[in-house]
Formats: sequence, C-alpha cells, structure tokens
Amino acid sequence: MAYSSATLAPLRHDTYRAIWFASLSSNFGGLIQAVGAAWMMTTITASEDMVALVQTSTALPIMLFSLVSGALADNYDRRRVMLTAQCMMLVVSALLTASALLGWITPWLLLFFTFLIGCGTALNNPSWQASVGDMVPRADLPGAVTLNSMGFNITRSVGPAIGGAIVAAAGAAAAFAVNTLSYIPLIYALLRWRPSIPVSTLPREALGSAIFAGLRYVSMSPNLEKVLVRGLIFGIGASSILALLPVVALDLVAGGPLTYGFMLGAFGIGAIGGAVLSARIRQALSSESIIRLAFAGFALSAVIAAFSPSAVLTSAGLLISGACWVSALSLFNTIVQLSTPRWVVGRALSLYQTVTFGGIAGGSWLWGVAADRYGVADALLMASVVLLLGIAIGLRFSMPAFASLNLDPLNRFTAPALSLDITPRSGPIVIQVDYEIADDDLAEFMALMGERRRIRIRDGARHWALMRDLENPGLWTESYHTPTWVEYIRHNQRRTQADAENIDRLRALHRGEGPPHVHRMIERQAIPPGDDVFHKAPIDLHH
Repeated sequence: MAYSSATLAPLRHDTYRAIWFASLSSNFGGLIQAVGAAWMMTTITASEDMVALVQTSTALPIMLFSLVSGALADNYDRRRVMLTAQCMMLVVSALLTASALLGWITPWLLLFFTFLIGCGTALNNPSWQASVGDMVPRADLPGAVTLNSMGFNITRSVGPAIGGAIVAAAGAAAAFAVNTLSYIPLIYALLRWRPSIPVSTLPREALGSAIFAGLRYVSMSPNLEKVLVRGLIFGIGASSILALLPVVALDLVAGGPLTYGFMLGAFGIGAIGGAVLSARIRQALSSESIIRLAFAGFALSAVIAAFSPSAVLTSAGLLISGACWVSALSLFNTIVQLSTPRWVVGRALSLYQTVTFGGIAGGSWLWGVAADRYGVADALLMASVVLLLGIAIGLRFSMPAFASLNLDPLNRFTAPALSLDITPRSGPIVIQVDYEIADDDLAEFMALMGERRRIRIRDGARHWALMRDLENPGLWTESYHTPTWVEYIRHNQRRTQADAENIDRLRALHRGEGPPHVHRMIERQAIPPGDDVFHKAPIDLHH
C-alpha cells in the first residue's frame, strides 16, 4: 500500500505501522472501558461530582507520575517500559471486569481501578511518544505525531458508540472485558519489535538527577515554556466538555448510554477531520493562529452544549471541539519533540503531559464542582470564558514558529587525557574558558555569552559566571561547575548541532593564538596527603 500524503507518510515504516495499528485496538478498548466506567458511575451514585471524577482519576496519574516515567523513558529500554505498562493495564482491567461481574463495584473502588489504569497510561505514554522518533526519520515526525492523534480519534469516533451499545446490551462489565482483550495485539507487536539501542559510554543517570535534568532543560528552553503555559490553560478549559458529557447526555438532552456514546463519537469524527487537515492547516496558518482557533472553537462548542436541548445540535458542536482538540494537542506535542534532543525528549514530553493533563484533571474536578453548585449549563459557560482567556494569554506566551532545529549530537567533544587520579564521581569540577576579545566586538560577545549561559545551564552546568580581568580588560573568563567528572562529560555530550553557531561565533571573536584556553580543575577545600596522585591509567566511567 502506498502512503504518499504527508499525514500518512510515517506508515511507510514497518515498525511504526505495526505498532500504530496495534495501538488502534488498545485505544478502541480503552474508550469502550471509559464509556462503561462513566456510565456505571451514573448508575451507582447521583453525584455529578463523582461522575466528573472518573475522568479525573484517569488523568491525575498522568499529572503525578509522567515526569518519573519520562526519566525512565530516557534512561531505560523504552520497549520494555511500554511492555510493563501494557501488561499492568491488562491485569488491572481483568480485575475490574471480575469485580463488576461479582457485583463488588462501589464508586470509590471504580475510581481506584480507573486510577490504576491511568497509572499504566502515565508509564506508557512518554516511552511511546519518545519512541516515535526512533521509528521514523525526523522529517516524518510531525506526520507521525498527528497520526497518533488520528489513530486515537478514529477509535473515538466509533468506539464510544459501540461502547454505549455494549453497555446498553450487556452492562459495563462487558465493556471492561473488551478492554482487557484489547491490550493483547499491542503487547504482541511490542514483543516483536527489536529497536536499535545506542550503546552509552556513560553510566545511567540516577532517577532523581534525571528528573532534575529534565526540569532544568525545559526551564531553560523558551519554546517549551510557552507550550507548557498554553497547554495548561487549554487542558483546564477543554476538560469541561469531556468531563461533563455524561451529565449533558443524561440531563440536558434527556438521553441514555447510546446518546452519550454517539456524542463521544461525534467528538472523535471531528478529531479525525482535524488530523486529516492538519498538514494543510500548518502550511496555511501560523502556530499561534492554530492555537487561537482551537481555544475559540472549544469555547463555541461549550456554549452550544450549554444551551442546546438537542443531541444532534450538541453533537454538531462536538465535531468542532474534536477538531480543535487534535489540532492543539498534536501541535503542542510536535513543538516539544522538535525543540528537544533525543537524550531528554522523554522527560520533556512527560513534563508537557504532566502540565496539560494536570489541567485536564484539575479542570474536570473544577467543572464537576461547578456543575453540582451552579448547574451543568453554567459550568460549561464558565469553561468557555476560561478558553477565551487562553487566547488573550497568547499575547504574552505566543507559540513559536513551526520549525525544526537540528538537535542531533554535535559530537565535537573529546574527553581530555588526565594526569590526576580521579574517579567518575570525583568533584566538584570547575571549568574556566579564557577569551581575548577586542573592544569593538564586546556587544556581540556579550549577546553570545547570554545565549551561552542558557545553553550551559540547560545542559547541566551550575554556578555559571562571566568575569573580566581588571589588569588585562581584553581577557574574559567563562566559569561554571559540574558536580562530578562524569557529569562534565555528560554536559559536553549534550551539545547539539543547533548549538554549533554559538560556539563557532565565539571562537571567531577570540583574538588569542589558538582556540580559547580551557582550564579543568577539581575543587578542594584542603588536600589530604596522598589524595592527588599522578597516574596514566584511563578512567572507567561506569564506576
């Protein structure tokens, strides 16, 4: 089969195609399970707050645990992480099915099971999304991200309707059983995948250090900060429709589980349309324009749902919100991936998910409380106001242009030969780089050093400083620390091709003979006898 369009091009790659189609099965089962859980909650409690908490219980683990999962995705075999997550969800789904069949389900037990399934999703998603870049070339990455959203929403367009029919005909336990079986094709596809894992010359980062490195990288990346702010606001506002939709189907349009399923199906059909048109939309509009339209479209859909007495009219509004949902989230995801090198992409994606799904989880609870207190229609109108505020926030946090940086490793660094007996854990390490700069070049030098500071700190440097010699004003010294020698090596291996321009321009400004001189020193408060010994043996970085 030929996959010629930009959207379908990633399906030319065998591994991605096999896992993508297997994911359809898993997504299909997950949506059927979600319909069963949401509708079961409406039958075992009269609290609209508890109904909204079904979505919160699924989204909350993604907020709580995604950053840890991202660190695992960047430091362990992503395939094994995904297999662990899928097997965990299969077991939990089987237990949920058995509990439902035996009549043991209570509102809090149902929330507990959906929370555990959410934990599996939190573990799986960073590894899955980070693995996309391992399955397709960088040029196909935007299309692959969009295809992932399309795949989920293909199942969303029919899964909920079928889920509603299953619940109506056989009960929620049958929906849970279908979900249990849906994990098997994806587990099989993952077992067959044999990814090429690059061999690292460095020891694996400790979990705490890896999480901190991910937070530091994102905090020093302006493009990622903008995505996080807008993703949070979008998650809070957009969560209203999906969280309150069971109550909308039950109270505002006087429907049943089939009505709820068809409404979710309309949302999914809209999302498929948004995914199909995404490549053309990105060519015609800027990233900020796409996000503003997504906020506005969701606000319109919330207003329609609040005032509509008709399931048909509400479903028409859901077509709009579905298209806006996939357009916004796929754009956010793509910008994160194209703005992040492979060594930290899992953590960057997980932090994006933490913030966005934190907004979804908090928003779901917020709109559930608002619906209990003020009514469903008023809660939806409040959510539309939040979404319109998200457009205004874009004046301060405008989305970056949809462009791809070359974030492949620069590979210019060679570890120096040392004469001092140190171990990989020895430190702190103090680095000083001397530059001789002419007065005419000071303005450009300072601008480049401002960018250099961001790059250094982003990649792990601490206590960065720039100093000028009082006796020789043309001499400037850049200084920074790393905790250990191995962290110094790791810091330098994180340089990317996109950083090369800054490095080359600084070297061009240097007026001294040869390249800027680098001093590598180990900090000592006092030197115990025999601590510093000369040797010629190489350092084993894995100890």
